[in-house]
Amino acid sequence: PHRCGECGKSFAQRSALAKHRKTHSGERPHRCGDCGKSFSRGSNLTQHRRIHTGERPFACGDCGKGFIQRSDLERHQRVHTGERPYPCGQGGKSFSVSSHLDRH
Repeated sequence: PHRCGECGKSFAQRSALAKHRKTHSGERPHRCGDCGKSFSRGSNLTQHRRIHTGERPFACGDCGKGFIQRSDLERHQRVHTGERPYPCGQGGKSFSVSSHLDRH
């Protein structure tokens, strides 16, 4: 494994460690041409650009609503399934979004 000298986090691949190191160095070489915001990873810039283009490549099969990120679609789908994967350990109540549990 490849270990980060700053925080001790380990990675199976050297390339993953190289990407991770940018979080410590503050290096953000990927810049948005529209608003100037910069990112440490090109994939984060690609995702950000969707704000400007309006692209929403992840569509809900039930209602057709589109999302910028797959994780947002997965969270949205709980509206249709009723899934509540975040239980409160004290009251038996559960939540569909982790931040709702935190707020509770």
